[in-house]
Amino acid sequence: MDLSNCNSLRIFGLHLNSVACKCLGLIVIAFVLRTIFSPAFSGVGGIGKDDLVFVHNVSLPPSSIYGIRKMKFLEVPQIVWGLNNQKIAFARACLTAVMLNRTLLMPSLSASLFYKEIDLLQPISFDKVFQFEKFNSLCNGFVQLGRYSDLVNGSDVFELRKGSGRKWTIGRDLDQLRQFSKDPYDGYEIIRIIGKNPFLWHDHWPVQDYAKVFECLVLVDEISAEADKVVSRIRELGREVRREVRLLQNVTSKVGLLQNRTHVSSSFLEPVPYLAVHMRIEKDWMIHCKKLEQRSNISEICSSKEEIMSRVGNIVGLKTPILVYLAVADSLLEDNSILKGWKEGLLPYEKKKLGVAGMYKRHPYLIQSAIDYEVCLRANVFVGNSFSTFSSLVVLERTQKMIRTGVSRPCGMDVKWPSYAYNILGDSEGPRPWMANMSHSSLRAISYGSNEVFC
Repeated sequence: MDLSNCNSLRIFGLHLNSVACKCLGLIVIAFVLRTIFSPAFSGVGGIGKDDLVFVHNVSLPPSSIYGIRKMKFLEVPQIVWGLNNQKIAFARACLTAVMLNRTLLMPSLSASLFYKEIDLLQPISFDKVFQFEKFNSLCNGFVQLGRYSDLVNGSDVFELRKGSGRKWTIGRDLDQLRQFSKDPYDGYEIIRIIGKNPFLWHDHWPVQDYAKVFECLVLVDEISAEADKVVSRIRELGREVRREVRLLQNVTSKVGLLQNRTHVSSSFLEPVPYLAVHMRIEKDWMIHCKKLEQRSNISEICSSKEEIMSRVGNIVGLKTPILVYLAVADSLLEDNSILKGWKEGLLPYEKKKLGVAGMYKRHPYLIQSAIDYEVCLRANVFVGNSFSTFSSLVVLERTQKMIRTGVSRPCGMDVKWPSYAYNILGDSEGPRPWMANMSHSSLRAISYGSNEVFC
């Protein structure tokens, strides 16, 4: 079109005489408006809508206000130590990836205890323990996991070495992360953190952020099915015990016997409650906790076998008879004394007495611990040590469940999913009711008793 014919063409308030020139003017106006109102990231630098995972209600650095990038990755060292230390390390790696506005490459976990079995260290892929797709689905908009097959150029790597030592303060660590969220480091496809285990990294995130990550960790079906077998066995034995007790109580009364049989029949399919105790009395734990008591000048960390039995037996409002599952180290399975001395109405079982020890032994340490964790998590009542990471994370997840039901205080047996700390004396010589402090600004204190709420 010859623009010389548009000698009367005016735009934005000026005259447009010919039809053709009017159309041209409308196209120009539409292009200007589209440029002004289109999202800043649309079509720029090759980043499209499909390259982002949108984030809602998450405090992220300015560079990630549009979402977690799916084509920029963070790689972390192999995650080691016990199950719950590994869960914390994994969550910390996830939150670091969020701060850098990157997808976390699926890390390798450790099937064996690093500090006890250094020659038998068994790497195990994350998706052999937890459901990969389920994690991304539940954590959508918060954290993103990726696979190595997602990489475009696996050689475009910058290696970031974490600082260490007393001079490497939490402030310096935070400054380093902020620095590496910007150019030129931000341009690399992969930032690979080398050095120490993520569990040892500085903590910059509130408890609620960790809790969100933990909620997205769902065991693979094979492991969950093993936990189902243990819980089913516990409830089956508990049902048999309750039925026998009811029959004995009413054996002298035909009317009572008839009523009891009707009650037993109607309640046969109802889940029978059970209590789980994370019993930390093995030798290496007692050595550790005694040293911790001396360093911190706190006397309520270690608990003897007798103290645990006594306090569990004094839980106010606990209905008996009830089966008590003892989550104990394998070294204690040959110690029959842990099954003796319990208050009448408390029926103690560990994996050997339950008849499931063989099933546990088919799995490496990490999987055994994951099964025990799930059994404790599902218990109607849980009792643990507030200075144990295992116990603390169980209580953290149980607290999340309580909060969803509107519970703000953990006191009393009328609360669903109640938890107790046997190392701290409560009412009537029993254990203290316990829930996690979800408002804490850091997870660092979770294994040291100060991150908790007690009645």
